[in-house]
Order: sequence, then structure tokens, then C-alpha cells
Amino acid sequence: MVKFGWIKGVLVRCLLNIWGVMLFLRLSWVVAQAGIGEAMLLIIATSVVTTITALSMSAISTNGEIKGGGTYYMISRSLGPEFGGSIGLIFSLANAVACAMYVVGFCEAMVDLLGTFELSISGDKVHDIRIIGSITIILLLGIVVIGMEWEAKAQLVLLVVLVAAMFDFIIGTFIGPLDAEEESKGFIGYSVKLFKENFWSDYRYAENVNHDFFSVFSIFFPAATGILAGANISGDLADPQGAIPKGTLLAIVITTVSYLLFAVMAGGTMERDASGIISDLYNGTAYICANRTEKCEWGLHNSFQVMELVSAFGPIIYAGCFAATLSSALASLVSAPKVFQALCKDELYPYITWFARGYGKNNEPVRGYILTFFIAVAFILIAELNAIAPLISNFFLAAYALINFSTFHASLIKPIGWRPTFKFYNMWMSLAGAILCVLVMFMISWWTALLTLAVVLALYLIVTYRKPDVNWGSTTQAQTYKNALVSVQQLNNVEDHVKNYRPQILVLSGMPNFRPPLIDFAYLITKNLSLMICGHILKGPVPQRVHNSLAYKGQSWLRAHRVKGFYNHVDEVNFEDGAKALLQASGIGKLRPNILLMGFKADWRECPRTDLIMYFNVMHKALDLHMAVAILRLREGLDYSNELLGAAVGKEEPNGTGVMANGGKGGLGVNGAGGEGGLDVDKSYLDTRTGSQCSLPRNQSFSQMSQELYKFLSIGLRQITTRASSMSDVSSPGTPRLERHKEIEDESPSNNAEDGKGQRNESRTCDVEEGRAETDREDITEVFKNSLRGKKERKEERMPRTDHLKGPGGADLPKELLHRITQFQRRQRKGTIDVWWLYDDGGLTLLLPYIISTRRNWSSCKLRVFALANKKDELDFEQRSMASLLAKFRIDYSVLKVIPDITKKPKEETKTFFDGLISDFVQDSNNDDDEENSATITEAELLAMKDKTNRHLRLRELLIENSMEANLVVMTLPMPRKGVVSAPLYMAWLEALTQDMPPFLLVRGNQTSVLTFYS
Repeated sequence: MVKFGWIKGVLVRCLLNIWGVMLFLRLSWVVAQAGIGEAMLLIIATSVVTTITALSMSAISTNGEIKGGGTYYMISRSLGPEFGGSIGLIFSLANAVACAMYVVGFCEAMVDLLGTFELSISGDKVHDIRIIGSITIILLLGIVVIGMEWEAKAQLVLLVVLVAAMFDFIIGTFIGPLDAEEESKGFIGYSVKLFKENFWSDYRYAENVNHDFFSVFSIFFPAATGILAGANISGDLADPQGAIPKGTLLAIVITTVSYLLFAVMAGGTMERDASGIISDLYNGTAYICANRTEKCEWGLHNSFQVMELVSAFGPIIYAGCFAATLSSALASLVSAPKVFQALCKDELYPYITWFARGYGKNNEPVRGYILTFFIAVAFILIAELNAIAPLISNFFLAAYALINFSTFHASLIKPIGWRPTFKFYNMWMSLAGAILCVLVMFMISWWTALLTLAVVLALYLIVTYRKPDVNWGSTTQAQTYKNALVSVQQLNNVEDHVKNYRPQILVLSGMPNFRPPLIDFAYLITKNLSLMICGHILKGPVPQRVHNSLAYKGQSWLRAHRVKGFYNHVDEVNFEDGAKALLQASGIGKLRPNILLMGFKADWRECPRTDLIMYFNVMHKALDLHMAVAILRLREGLDYSNELLGAAVGKEEPNGTGVMANGGKGGLGVNGAGGEGGLDVDKSYLDTRTGSQCSLPRNQSFSQMSQELYKFLSIGLRQITTRASSMSDVSSPGTPRLERHKEIEDESPSNNAEDGKGQRNESRTCDVEEGRAETDREDITEVFKNSLRGKKERKEERMPRTDHLKGPGGADLPKELLHRITQFQRRQRKGTIDVWWLYDDGGLTLLLPYIISTRRNWSSCKLRVFALANKKDELDFEQRSMASLLAKFRIDYSVLKVIPDITKKPKEETKTFFDGLISDFVQDSNNDDDEENSATITEAELLAMKDKTNRHLRLRELLIENSMEANLVVMTLPMPRKGVVSAPLYMAWLEALTQDMPPFLLVRGNQTSVLTFYS
């Protein structure tokens, strides 16, 4: 592979690009319009912009390894893919157009040369330019397709010719006019009087434009675009970090001095207007063209061949002009495809990856060369150099502005990774350079500047919309982190106020993709409002690679489903300890959960007693931490890991346990030595993971991590056995099943029991991990693909997304099952949200359903509020008090109903139902020393809690009477008083309240007010 040093790779290319068509064809015209003084000012202004940009570019290029892509690579890795992609695309186009401009410059010189011999191809100058330009661009394409080595050799030959032509011009200015003909054409040699006349500007109407300083500047500025010629081939440089700063800055110094010198020489030796008629020379009218019937064809204003006229030997000037234009065209023809190829490889835009392929040992972008060829031919057919120049100026200025802003932004944010070895830059100078570039864009042409900015914005939005999966450590990411850190710190200094209360939820979901309804319900509350953290508890230890994979997979699932939340997990703990750890350690500062959301533990009657106690203790711990507790129960359950990933396998063990907060196994439990319950993994597997897999860098790709997770699961989980833990609700003995009306079932099939024949009574086994392992690789891949998809239209966002929900082997799921899984994503039928406000818990029982009712999919559901009155004679008072309270809270409700007979005794069949629930837990008082005493119900406790039990059973009857057709029921959660009520009795209360009911949310606030009367 050919690699270039700083002279051949950067200096020579920059010199050839800057000493381009402007030097031989336009510099004399610039001096005629602007005068020597303003021309020098114009050149210096151009050099200031390019020098600041070169300093900024030097800082970026020395801050780490620079690969192929030049300007695009530097901006994209500094400011991120959005800015990098947009500027990379227009920069590639700008180079393609610049190639056309340089070829047109060559053609103009060639046509003028043919004109001196009275030769023409078609008889029309414009057509001749088009014909010669098309032939020239074909020849240049052939050179670059052959390879970069041949192109570099051609550049060296062209540089020698160009330098010879420059010296030919300098020598010619000192020799002076050789005959009267040259003098009649305006070349009079050095003259103080002429220098004074030409020092001041003389802007004129030319080529359909009334020229001024900025219009002339716009035409001259493309000469400065050559400073990026070396950076654009960064992938072909042996040492880009050293070559780009050294070669670029030296080229700017040399070319600035040469342009200033040539401007003074041209203005000091040539008249602005000359007739070219020798007889006019003798009568003193050769340089007076104001009143002539025929236009003067010579002088700085009228002829682009001044350099040839002044030179000692004219043909060398033509050779130099050809060399300058062809070398610049050649460099642009190489730069555009190189930058475009790097852009295509990153796959930021659709439909262009075909151009990413390279050919040969140097990975030449042959397809890009061909594309650039067609773009250049299209602009060559315009054949007007001055029409092309302003467009190129704005494109390059936009690139310069972003290069400067990249350096400023990095210096301002100061990420740890910003350590450029080039120290001669200043952040404020870079900012000034960026602002100056934008100002110059508008000064050159305001409508072209607006068009350029519109194109950049459109391309920026496309990348933002597509959300490409790239992570380049940009300063934009550093800015996001810094802003977030500052905001959290500022928020931490603000005292809490009830008006700013936000429900921040820790939802014990396990892996989010196993319990979509639980995540969807939590997001109904937190969407665009507050914090949501998905907690996952793993029983045994897992390797760090698996930790990384789980974290990436969990967060990717949330991102792919447009759920704005966080995923967190703990390992090597039982459920109680893991939940306590999440409760106490999740969040930071004021961004900390204040609500614990769990799924109802539907298998509480069959699970190990220790599991029941742990579930009960977690509620206590949350309340002890002054957090609210919410429990969600659905008829069909929450855990769909079986349906989504495959049938459970393995045998049952009596000690199996897992993440119990969702009515079944929620997480991945691993015991390195096959300890007490959970998922036993052969420890030898973990001990032998010291080979090549463990030698992978920690900052590995997602694909590596997912393969590691797959290997861990597929090898380790085949050796596991665990006890089944049912997710389905357990049907109570001796109680007829309660059904909602048939028409409701038809409207909302997701709420039906399986097959429409009754509640599912089968126990869903929790040993699903083997099935998960077998399909985990497919699942991870699907999540990863989903994360790359852009946002859909707003209309589609209102519909539940089911494309990601597949059964084992990618099979389609039954429609009824899809409805159940996505029930909280769908627009709800017209109905009610029933709120049973039993106790004053601070108002959370009212606030959460109110938030849900404001969501678009729940807008057709009205709030119905139920309250309790202990005595009938208090009914009116309670009704008025509650109505007044709701009005002050500004809670919009449709019905307010106060229940007067809560103290009424429950029916016998309800008591029988309850006795069946607790029959397995009732124990004599003489067994107090039993180690599982806390998971039993004594006769003494039943007697002490008789009134509360009857109250809850009466509530069940009232719920059946009033809320069986509700879309959602929200009720105040009974207080789980530790030491007063046992775990099984408390769970029996919850079972009595929620069994066979519509979606049911039990909520208990922490006695902190979340609603206020005041504005």
C-alpha cells in the first residue's frame, strides 16, 4: 500500500490546489476590480480564514489517529455523525463541483490559446469549453483509476511546470514590454504613477453582476479551498498527525506571500484598460476606453491572459496555467470520492453504501470516481466559471465553519480524551473563525448561504431520524454528559415542592422483553414526565461480559420500543436483598425512584414460604424508605417469556426461587456452585473462561457481547434445574368464576382468558431459561435491528408495535396473545378508570390514574371515584367533602360515589372463598417456634384481624358490583404492617381484592402530599 509523507502527500497537494486557476486566470481581474490595496486585503482576509481553520484542523488531527475521510472523518468524530454526515456529503459534492471549475479554467486557457492562432472547434467559445472539458475530465478519470501512485507522480510533474511558469511571470515584469504591441495592450512595466492609479478599487458591471468587494471575494475564495487537499487523503498518509499541520500551514504561508507578490506585480505593470491598437499608443488614447464604439479587449479588466502577456516566454505561462488547473482538478477528483467512500462506509445515509467498496491494494473508490465524473461533467456543461465559484465558496465555508466549531466545542467541553499534541490554537480564535466563515457565506450570497444551511440542516435531520448505531466519542456526547451532570447538581440544590412532584418509578420487571405489559404500564405514567428504571435481580454471580450483554440488551429493548427509561441489574443476591439494593442505590440526587412498582405474586399459595416472606418484606422496605408501593395485576399475567422464547424445559427442584415480584421467574439466577435454588451453572465453565474470549478488550462491540451471553446461556443453562413458579392467577376453591360482559370481551380480546373458556389455571413453569438460551441469539439480533430503525410516523406511533414479538423460532404469535401483550399500547375502548380511594396516602391513588387518563390512548376513559363512608348518616357530608376536595385538586372526574355500607358483613360464599385461600397457611398457636412461623396464619391473628378481613371481603363484593366493566381499577393498597399481619394473610387480602378483576393497580403513597390546592 502506498503511503505519502508530509511533503508529497500534503505540501505539494496544497500548493498545487491553492496555486490553481485563480493565480493565472483571475488574480489580474481581481486586482482590476478591487485595486492593489483591496486585493491585498482580500488575500489577507482569505488567509486569515484559512489559517484559523488550519490551526483548528491541526488540533483535531493531532488528537488521536486519523483514518481515511479527511474533513468528514475529523468533523464526524468530533461533533458526531449528524454534523459529520451532513458536512461530509456537501463537502464531497463541493469537491466534485470544484473539479468541474478547475477543468473549466483549463478549457478557458486552452480556448484563448487556440484563439491566438484563430482556431476553434465549433466556432462558439462556450461549446468549445464544453467539448474540451468533457475530454479532459475523461483523461483525468483514467489517471486516478489507474492508482494513487500515478496520480502523485503526475502532481510532481505539474508542480515543476507551475513553478517554472511563476518564475517566468516574475522575470517578465522586470524585463518590461518587448515591443509596441505589448505596450498597446496595457503592459508598460513598473511605474509609480500606474501603481498609484491601480491601488484604488474600480468595481464595474461584468458578467451580469454589479461587482463589489464581497462579490469579488466570492470569486477569489475558492483559491483557498486547497488547504484541505492533504487532509482529504488522510488515509493515504504515513503520519497524518504530523503531516497535516506541517504541510498545510507551510503551504498557506508560501501561497499567501506569492499571491500578495503577484497582485502587486500585476497592478504595478498593467493598465486596467487597453485597446491593443498600436496607433492609439502614439496619439495617447490606447488606455482610454470610455468613449469608444468598440470595447477594449486588453488590460486587467478585459483580458484573462495578462500573465501570458507579461511573462518572459508566453508558452510557459500557458503550460503553467494548464498545470495549475489540471493539478487542482486532479486533486479534487481524488478528494471527493475518498471523502464520500468514508461516509458510505459509516452507513449514515440510505442507498449509498454501494459506493463504499474499494478496489486494489489501496482500496481505491472506483465507483466514487465514476460518480464524481458524472457530477463534474454536469457542471462543466455550465461552462461559466464565475457562476460556479460562489456555490463552491459556500460549501467550503460551511465545512470550514464546522472544523473551527469542532475545535472550539472540544476546548470548551474539555473531555478527557481531548489532548491534541498541536498546541498553537485558541478556542476563542476557533469560534471567531467559525463565525467569520458564516458571515462571509452571507456576504458572498445570502440566498446561496441559506440554501447551503438548509441542505446541511436537512442532511443533519436525516441522520438524526435514522439514529445510526455509531459511537465515536464525540464532543456532543461529552456535552450531553456535562449538561446532565450540571442539571442534576443544580436540581439537587432545589428543595422539593409538591407542585413539582413527579412519579419516578422503579419497576421490578426482570429483563424488559419478558414482561412488556408491566413496562408499558409504567411508561404510561412516566412518559415525557419522569424517571423510570427497570430493575432485574439475578440470583447467582455472572461474568462481567454477561453483565455488559444484559445491560446492552435491556437498554436496547427500551430504545427499540421508544420507552424512555433505564435498565439496571444486580447479581449474586436473593430477591429480597436484590430489591433492597435497587431501592437504595438506584438513581442519583433528586433523580431517584419514589415509587416501587411490582407485578402481583400470583403463585403466593404454591411458592416456597421463604419466597412469600421476601416478597412481603420488600413492600415493607420500600415503605420504610418513604417510597410509595404499587402492585399491578392482570388476569392473564405479566410474564410472557414462555410464549416469546419457547417452552420451559427441565425438572423441578423444591428450592428454586427467582425474581418473584412479577408472579414468576423474572430474572436470570446463577449459582456458581449450585447452591440454594436458582439456576445452577457448572462452575468449571466460569473457571475455564480465561482463553481468547476473556482477552477481548473491555470496550467490545455489542456483537461480541451478545455472542458471549449466548455462549454463557447455552452452555451453562443446559445444566440447570429449577422449581416451577406459576405466573397465572390461582383459581380459588369453591368459588364460581366471575366474568365481564360478553360485549366487553369482544371489544378487548386481550383481557380474555386463554381460549375464552375461563381463567388459566395451569401453572406456567419458570424454568424457561433453557428455551431462552436457545433463542437468545435471535432475540438479541432482533433487538439490535429494532434499535437501528428510525422513528415512524406519528400515526404509526399510536398503534401497538408487534413486529418484534415472535414465538420460538421466529413463529408468528396468535392474534389474541398479541392483544394481551400490547394491551397498554392500544387505544382503549370507551370506558372508565375506577379509583377506589380508601385511605389518605398523600393523593397518589388519585394522581396516578389521572396521569393515565391524560394519555392519548386512554383519553376516552373517564375517572370514576369511589370513597367510603363508615356510617349512612355521613353519606351526604362525605359526598360534599370529597367533591370539594377533588375540585380543589383540579381532578376531572365523571362520577363520584360514596359507599355507605362498608361495615356490612360479607356474604357467606365470600367468606368460604377466603377460607379456601388461607387453608394451607392456618396453623395452631402452639407452633410458634416453627422456623417458618412468619409464613403461617395463627388462629389468634385471624381473630385479631377479623374486622380488617371482613372489610376487604366486603370491598371485593363492592368491586364485583361496581367495577367489573372498568378498563382499569386503581385502589389504595392496604398497609402491610410488619409484626401485625403475616405475609400469607396479607396476600390473601390482596388476592380477594384482585382475583378475576380487570387490570388492577394497588397503590400506597408514603404519606407525602403529591396534590396541592394552590397554584
